[in-house]
Amino acid sequence: MAGRTTTWTRWARLALHPTRGVALAFAFVVVLGTALLMLPAATEPGRDSGVLTALFTSTGAVSGGLSIVGTGSHWSPFGEGVVLVLIQVGGFGIMTLASLLALLVSGRLRMRTQLTTQAERGSLGVGDIRRVVLGVAGTTAAIELATAAVLALRFRLGYGVGAGDAVYHGIFYGISAFNNAGFGLRDDNLVGYATDPWIVVPIAAACVLGALGFPVLLELLRSRRAAARGKARHLWSLHARLTLITSAVLLAVGTLLTCALEWSNPGTLGSMEWGDKLLNGFFTAASARTAGFNTVDIGAMEPATLLGICVLMFIGGGSAGTTGGIKVTTFAVLGAAIWAEIRGRADVDVMGRRISGATLRQALAVALLGVGLVMSGTLVLLVVAEVRAEAALFEVVSAFGTVGLSTGITGDLPAVGQLTIIALMFAGRVGPITLASALALRRRDRRYTLPEERPVIG
Repeated sequence: MAGRTTTWTRWARLALHPTRGVALAFAFVVVLGTALLMLPAATEPGRDSGVLTALFTSTGAVSGGLSIVGTGSHWSPFGEGVVLVLIQVGGFGIMTLASLLALLVSGRLRMRTQLTTQAERGSLGVGDIRRVVLGVAGTTAAIELATAAVLALRFRLGYGVGAGDAVYHGIFYGISAFNNAGFGLRDDNLVGYATDPWIVVPIAAACVLGALGFPVLLELLRSRRAAARGKARHLWSLHARLTLITSAVLLAVGTLLTCALEWSNPGTLGSMEWGDKLLNGFFTAASARTAGFNTVDIGAMEPATLLGICVLMFIGGGSAGTTGGIKVTTFAVLGAAIWAEIRGRADVDVMGRRISGATLRQALAVALLGVGLVMSGTLVLLVVAEVRAEAALFEVVSAFGTVGLSTGITGDLPAVGQLTIIALMFAGRVGPITLASALALRRRDRRYTLPEERPVIG
């Protein structure tokens, strides 16, 4: 009896480990969502959802990834409600759990001071947990309601949609946008609204804000409050500065790349006026890093554009945000390390701060494991399905980055291919968070060093 108790205790400790707890929590939500979507009441009359379709949709909603059926045409109002709840739980849970893990890694760090990973160790206080949960909930509600209000008014006044349906559409798109899910109520996603800035811009803004992450949003709010009270300017943390600057650069580069390569493409931007071309180029760049909404036909894009979008999807958004990918801070830290090596510097310095060796190793581990997952997933799709290499790569990167953009091949993949996409979406959602936290929490100081030797590099 004592041996059995010890075994159960050991399993409980493994399950309750912070990094494993995140994965188990999201796995439970995915399974519960799958069960609900398999109910007959979840689909429209004449539609049928097997286990694979329900599992794919549930995983995609929780992770903010791909979908193989039209949300508005396949799922009933009950099914759409389940999808919407899964999107909200996935986005809110990721922001909350990622922020709490950041606190756990950093030690006793009060929210009123900062919310970034530091080297100091300690315990996570109850007050910190309460501030994180309330802060994430308040921020989420405010942005989603503001987005929903603007969209509901536009649907009502601009498209003559009934008051109830306009509110529902506004809420659905507001939640889907801020949580970077990319789920829409039309089978063509947002293509029908491509030239309407009152729809495109609010959704893009919500996507970008959700992608920044709660720590950065918190610092923005603190800066605004400090300025309103006439106090000294709030000094942003290195994490916030890296996230904001890198995100702005990627958004600008993505917009210019999309516009330049697709300007004359009749299947995408070619038939639009120049103002609409710029609008849709911007929206594509914003959505590629975060949400997965599309206002143009992704399958009709030039191969060079698809490759550029793959890079943006792989990088993703900010840490503790509602996006996947390796995160912009990981990308920025690795870029700084390369620049320091080119200049022959022993230390990696960014904006007056030195990046620790542990942070560099974590960034390298996250990036290389991400590359490994993408390459492995692409290989599986090429083996099990007759698809082009660029289409397979695009689909896999979109799944890993939990973006949701598709060239249109996902629904035609065999079961093995779709299960591979499901695994990539789940790994892309919880993987970088749990991996980075696990690496930080497992850090042990060694009291000796081994003799140094340098292998030949390059």
